[in-house]
Amino acid sequence: MAFHLLALRPEPGLSATLGKARALGLPITGHALSAIRPVGWQCPEPATIDALLIGSANAILHAGPDLARLVAKPVYAVGEATADAARAAGLTVAMTGSGGLQGVLDEIPAPRHLLRIAGEEHVPLTPPPGVTFDTVIAYRSEPQPLDAVVNLLATRKTLVLLHSAATARHFAAECDRLGLERQGIALAALGPRIAAAAGEGWAAIHTAPHPDEGALLQLAFDLCAKPRSIPATPTGQP
Repeated sequence: MAFHLLALRPEPGLSATLGKARALGLPITGHALSAIRPVGWQCPEPATIDALLIGSANAILHAGPDLARLVAKPVYAVGEATADAARAAGLTVAMTGSGGLQGVLDEIPAPRHLLRIAGEEHVPLTPPPGVTFDTVIAYRSEPQPLDAVVNLLATRKTLVLLHSAATARHFAAECDRLGLERQGIALAALGPRIAAAAGEGWAAIHTAPHPDEGALLQLAFDLCAKPRSIPATPTGQP
């Protein structure tokens, strides 16, 4: 395989990505380019909430003691990792998505009033008729330096996996700070918004056809098997 993958997401997601990639036989290195920190939040009156809308396992892992007040509320989770975290916290999962949180929200029957527990950076959502939600912020992402993987990136044989827009922006800034040439680095992003956040000038920017990690890793697998197919413009569908 021509590429060595580099995953940059924070823990515990980083370890999960490394395990999945290695199970596919992909050579991969992990580096947490951010660290997740809890943010204090005030729980609304539980009686006003019908269910929880959760777009990341971090929302469960860093929700703190107020989550116990909501243990009776069903959870609408963006994906399997988030659903697993909810179950481990004693919550009941009503729905598990596979294509982004908006897709989950679109399937929630009305009338419902939801509480979205999210990070400081989160995707805007549009609820369907009869469904409303409030948002509380339970965690934030603190950027970390890229220095430890400079030598890997300098080989010009690295495919960088990008799981969030914040990571994409910080990665681009760190590459510029360290004097790394963008045209020697290829990117594979979880979605178009993330790809756009990385900016321009890269050897290639690829976008997973669906916003889930399985699709991202399959994209990486295909690119490693057929490296010459890499274009210089984004690929994939929103």
